[in-house]
Amino acid sequence: MGNELDFYGSIRTPDVRMLYDMKEVLFDREWLGQVKNMELYYMYRDLYRSESDLETMKEHNIRYDITVIPPKMLGREYVKTAGHYHPFVPGTKLSYAEVYQVLEGKATYLLQKQEDNMITDVVVYNAEKGDCVVIPSGYGHITINATGETLKMANWVASDFSSVYEPIRDLSGAAYYLLVDGFVRNPDYSEAPAIRFMETTDYPELGIFGGKDMYDLVNDSGKLKFLTRPQDYVSIFEKVIA
Repeated sequence: MGNELDFYGSIRTPDVRMLYDMKEVLFDREWLGQVKNMELYYMYRDLYRSESDLETMKEHNIRYDITVIPPKMLGREYVKTAGHYHPFVPGTKLSYAEVYQVLEGKATYLLQKQEDNMITDVVVYNAEKGDCVVIPSGYGHITINATGETLKMANWVASDFSSVYEPIRDLSGAAYYLLVDGFVRNPDYSEAPAIRFMETTDYPELGIFGGKDMYDLVNDSGKLKFLTRPQDYVSIFEKVIA
């Protein structure tokens, strides 16, 4: 075995995302036809430091994950995650939220909002070690490692749903690809707005601050209620993505 993660003395093995798992969402199809399957990135889910932390997470229906994305080129495109949306919270028309923090390396986060089968907003954050990025309700997202170093990032997310991959997969990826020459629009989207580039920031209303280990929110889990009850945080989401 390889790529185990030592999380505070607990050795965890990853779920591995393979190249061919993502063949539908890649830009460089000619390159894809010339290479063998390979490991792209590693996902370590449901991490906890102690049994008491685990009980707190279960009580609040949240989980803490880590993803590791080594540097790699997918032909002319930088390595990325498959990309997904979140399902609606039962009884609402709002999808679950999420929050990421860069632990090592740098990340490019691309968020896109879909309304009535149209993309109405595309936002890109370039995040460095310690930075946090909230994925508001209504946004799908992908993560790109456009550097020569390994990206290691953590996320808090609701534990009681499965990610929705089909909308991005069925359109051959997100609205934009990041290539060596920069972002290019995905022609499978009939329309897509120009990218809005935003700076990372703190989210004091949510108790999230850059440079502060967001795992420690397990000790103040009420601050993470926005993950499971986005309907109570609509005004905050509008503010953080404005």
